[in-house]
Amino acid sequence: MSTRIFAGLVLGLIAGALLAGTEASGPLLAIALPVGKLWLDALTMTVVPLVFSLLVTGIVSAAGGASGGRTTTRALFWFVVLSTAVCLVSAFLTPLALDLWPIPPEAASLRAPAGEAPVIAAAGDWLANIIPTNPLRAAADTAMVPLVIFAVIFGLAVSRIEGELRTSVQTFFRAVVQAMLQIVHWVLLAGPVGVFALAFAVGARTGFGAAGALVQYVVLASGACILTALLAYVVVAILGRMSPLVFARAALPAQVVAASTQSSLASLPAMIEAAEPLGVDKRDAGIVLPLAVSVFRAASAAANVTVAVYLAYLHGVPLGPGTLVIGALVAAAVNVGAVGLPAQVSFFAIIGPVCLAMGVPIDLLPLLLAIETIPDIFRTIGNVTADLAVTRMVGVRREAVDGPDPAEITSPA
Repeated sequence: MSTRIFAGLVLGLIAGALLAGTEASGPLLAIALPVGKLWLDALTMTVVPLVFSLLVTGIVSAAGGASGGRTTTRALFWFVVLSTAVCLVSAFLTPLALDLWPIPPEAASLRAPAGEAPVIAAAGDWLANIIPTNPLRAAADTAMVPLVIFAVIFGLAVSRIEGELRTSVQTFFRAVVQAMLQIVHWVLLAGPVGVFALAFAVGARTGFGAAGALVQYVVLASGACILTALLAYVVVAILGRMSPLVFARAALPAQVVAASTQSSLASLPAMIEAAEPLGVDKRDAGIVLPLAVSVFRAASAAANVTVAVYLAYLHGVPLGPGTLVIGALVAAAVNVGAVGLPAQVSFFAIIGPVCLAMGVPIDLLPLLLAIETIPDIFRTIGNVTADLAVTRMVGVRREAVDGPDPAEITSPA
């Protein structure tokens, strides 16, 4: 699927660039623009129900796991801390990177002619409206920050109700997730046509000038994931009390699987096998790693913030420190519900809310989706590396606090 979508992008850009300024470009644009918009709208319509349902099911599952023991509670604590930390690092480093490597001037024509960025309220108004008085209206207005907060609160409340009712609510929202993902799958089947139409319009406006901006996106998004992986080595050295070289040797087999499959779920067996080289009890790894694959995607969260900041710079949307923090926190929250699927499937669900929360247009996300295969490799590698880092930290902390397992202590001969 990703190959066909990429082919649609390349062919659309080439066709649009070759026909730019000709008599044929006008009628073809009149067809391409509405076709591309319809395809984009079909993807966008899944964002709100998918994000809300993912967050509710993710929060309920995480809260249920937290009641299962100290190992799980410690793991969840580090998931929250590290996800938030890497998102904040990405939010404040990406503008610096874009200042050093500015977006090519010709890429300014990538902006949708009629597209307008969502309006961000002033700081005081935003804080006053952070709790939605009407969640349905927040959903209808795509007000992602109050909607995310309501989803988190709702998920926590569901985790505290009677078991049978909790299961019913979980089942309902899991069904919504599956239905929305099915719609996304159907829409992506038409992806080559939709991306071709959007890319043709871009090519007709910019010629071949868009290529440089797309290459820059790949480098920045991949760089955010690589930075997350490098930070995992630093965290392991400081908090996990393990040599980065030893950690690198232990993590390498799982990283190879991650690069080849682009799926954290597919990398899970290799990660569990890394428990012994990491010096972690396999029972702890068997608790931490499945939970990490479900609710902890540190590199993806960091890359999502980078994508939003990149699009903001491309569209000329001003980003103050407060807006960057908002984007980072929303990315960390949405990360809880992100499914362990290749990024082409969950691309809109995890990046769209961050863009909308920061007031950034999402019109160009389909073009970025078409070249997501390369960043997705680094997303998965970064996610797997961070998962293993937390596993080491939790395992070492458990032994320090609880002491060795009595079953492993043998009496002297």
